[in-house]
Amino acid sequence: QLQLVESGGGLVQPGGSLRLACAASGFTLGDYAVGWFRQAPGKEREGVSCISKSGGVTKYAGSVKGRFTISRDNAKNTVYLQMNSLKPEDTAIYFCAADQKFYLGSACLDRLRYDYWGQGTQVTVSS
Repeated sequence: QLQLVESGGGLVQPGGSLRLACAASGFTLGDYAVGWFRQAPGKEREGVSCISKSGGVTKYAGSVKGRFTISRDNAKNTVYLQMNSLKPEDTAIYFCAADQKFYLGSACLDRLRYDYWGQGTQVTVSS
């Protein structure tokens, strides 16, 4: 059974850091492009970052560029999202998603492109 599980969320003060992980089971994550998305209360789910199958191409939303870094370890079947300089507006449930096709440009941040989703992990940035 194909499954994605996010971990690493929690409560952090503004300016702090967290590293999220997206672990896959039941399939080889290296055969899939992966995106990170987030959804704040009352808002639509938005794309945060995405990475190609090999990890050679990445994309970031403007709101997180320079603060977040996406990476992957295909040997561990896991994709990471390192989040630094966190702000209260980063508070949301963070989801990872996978798809067999990688779309160049902003299309890879389009949630409708992804077939497989995890259940999400809560990130709260507050003092």
